[in-house]
Amino acid sequence: MHTFKTIDNIRIAYDVYGDDSAPVILLIMGLGMPSCAWPRRLIEQLVRQGFRVVVFDNRDSGSSTKIDRPIGFFTVFGAIVKTLLKRSINGCYSLEDMAADSIAVLDKLNIKRAHILGISMGAMIAQVVAYLYPQRVASLISVMSASGNPRTGLGKLGAIRGLLSKPSDNSAHAMQAYLRKIFKAIGSPGQSYSDEQIKEVAEEMVKNGFDVTWSYRQLLAILASGDRSKNLRRIMAPALVIHGQEDPLLPLAAGEEVARLIPNSRMMVVKAMGHDLPDAMIDQIVPAIAKHCHRYKN
Repeated sequence: MHTFKTIDNIRIAYDVYGDDSAPVILLIMGLGMPSCAWPRRLIEQLVRQGFRVVVFDNRDSGSSTKIDRPIGFFTVFGAIVKTLLKRSINGCYSLEDMAADSIAVLDKLNIKRAHILGISMGAMIAQVVAYLYPQRVASLISVMSASGNPRTGLGKLGAIRGLLSKPSDNSAHAMQAYLRKIFKAIGSPGQSYSDEQIKEVAEEMVKNGFDVTWSYRQLLAILASGDRSKNLRRIMAPALVIHGQEDPLLPLAAGEEVARLIPNSRMMVVKAMGHDLPDAMIDQIVPAIAKHCHRYKN
């Protein structure tokens, strides 16, 4: 991967696939995961569909900068409770800061406009990019995400607990077991990522000395940014909202709300899909993504 530093001195690791002259899709990953967690088949299929695909590690993930602010589980739990009570909280940074990191990647590559595709937390960041930097967004693809409204965005307790768990140690074996545990809690029923992909992501996380507090800080960024419902109504970019019917972490109602709030949006509900992207789901959603992006040129 390549790296650069933003004006805020945040090191961002990124990679690029496809023809330099092709329309660009910027992929923004979800909570705690490095960019190698994007399924290879998804990237390969997007490239075959005629796109230049840019991926990067969010701050506090992968090979990008880790923020030097310790945070514990009970701080995160307290922030979740405050959110449910509609009280404001402070994070180490915000989704707005992470959106600025995304724009910095485009600036580094001299990309004026791109299709912005995010998954889970990454889609929340993509939404923020769409309303803060409308001139940079050819279209928005929001996958398995939410508006920040706690009434629609609260998933099953077991899924939340799985997401906030931590590996028994930082060995490759323990990290693979940890990832399988997470995806069992949040993933599509009867579907799973391949052992090869789990191994690749686990090795990347071990290489960077994974610490669960990285995910905690990212979660605080989501909570600190609060309910974005009013801002979603400001998004002018054409949007495709994709959500799994069986998502246990961010319920289908959360995705449906996002689609209602964004003025120029279309909703795609994927049957039997949870909060993940196993192979069967990739074959369904990539053609829809490609059709959407080709409709709205850079």
